[in-house]
Amino acid sequence: MCTPCCISQLACCCGSGPCSCCCNCCPKIKQSTGTRVMYAMYFLLVTIICVIMMSPTVEQELRDKIPFYSELCEKMNAGENCKTLVGYSAVYKVCFGMACFFFLFAIFTIRVNNSTGCRAAIHNGFWLLKFIVLVACCAGGFFLPNEETFLEVWRYIGACGGFLFLLIQLMLLVEFAHRWNTNWSSGVKYNRLWYAALAFVTLVLFSIAVGAVIFMAIYYTHPEACLLNKIFLGINGSLCFIVSLLAISPCIQKLQPTSGLLQPGVISVYVMYLTFSAFSSKPKEILESNGMNTTVCVFLLNSGTESDKKIVTAVGTIILFACILYSCLTSTTRRSSAALRVCRNSEPETERARCCFCFGDDTDEYDEEKSGAGQNVVYDEREGTIYSYTYFHFVFFLGSLYVMMTVTNWFHYDDHKIEKLLDGSWSVFWIKMASCWVCLILYMWTLIAPMVCPKRFEA
Repeated sequence: MCTPCCISQLACCCGSGPCSCCCNCCPKIKQSTGTRVMYAMYFLLVTIICVIMMSPTVEQELRDKIPFYSELCEKMNAGENCKTLVGYSAVYKVCFGMACFFFLFAIFTIRVNNSTGCRAAIHNGFWLLKFIVLVACCAGGFFLPNEETFLEVWRYIGACGGFLFLLIQLMLLVEFAHRWNTNWSSGVKYNRLWYAALAFVTLVLFSIAVGAVIFMAIYYTHPEACLLNKIFLGINGSLCFIVSLLAISPCIQKLQPTSGLLQPGVISVYVMYLTFSAFSSKPKEILESNGMNTTVCVFLLNSGTESDKKIVTAVGTIILFACILYSCLTSTTRRSSAALRVCRNSEPETERARCCFCFGDDTDEYDEEKSGAGQNVVYDEREGTIYSYTYFHFVFFLGSLYVMMTVTNWFHYDDHKIEKLLDGSWSVFWIKMASCWVCLILYMWTLIAPMVCPKRFEA
């Protein structure tokens, strides 16, 4: 068992063979899925390194636990206590290397339409060699000349790329809501339980959204302060109500019979989450009462204790990077690509209702090939690629820029620490608040687009 598995892993690392686990009990995996997961692991690894670079706590632990730490830093020419390897400038350089890696592969895989050519083989294999290239790109960022000019220019490039990635992420959320409703609605004609499931989930989603509005009205508003919170909570809550009514209006139902309350329920929950996140990211307001300064419009978990801050930061970071990975991995499927172009998917709609549809196939079925050395691999790209390799790498390129800007707190990078990722700053507040409105506008557009541009949505 060991020898075939070792040969398989060697072919994966140094050849064009697909990567798979050595355990036979693992479920089968598609070649295309395995490839995307491997690139996501590269992405996640570099992201973790960036987080460590922005954490003084980790830096102090390394200094205390590693013997001869200062001497090792001096031999590496990394400055006193490796100062050049920490901070926002180091994150910029590492993310520059990762962005270059994915951008070069985006150019390298242009017009790759099948998996039999040498470029497709490099895209789907040679993982050890590609890892070495990635490390070289990240290390090369530390040897760039004119550091000040580079950091200034790269910051604005990162901001533009980060905003574009955020837009793709919001469009995918809207596509996810429509796909969920379409998938479960397709099962209603065969089994009435799917209708009950739709109604139950819709009720839960709107309960969460309404509960979030009440929660923020209690903890993030004050009779004598927090005027912006009151205004934006009212605006966002009203917009969610309006899009819910629009989704079930007769004019929309005529063109989109599957439109219902599930989609606005998903959008409303996400908008409420972004609103809550924006309020949490806003600089704290101080109100003078009875001769004492009191912090108002903050939740108990964000009231200032160190343990509470760690909980908020950890949960927020996990949600953030889960959204990033989901966006990177799902934005390149045929269905999602059609959604990003705002047109009807050209692939035949043969929906089969299932509980877990997020990472399901686009409808095709492929023959399974038994390797005999562990996890079985399904070669789903023998007749042609099922996603755009170029677009896949370009999304990861944008994701690299988004991670760079997020970890360094966008334009408030001076003296920033990863432990303060969710601490208040006006730039983060306005970015998240604008994301709420963009998300709602995108969803509204998907509802009215068939009326405005009927030819793009003809079957």
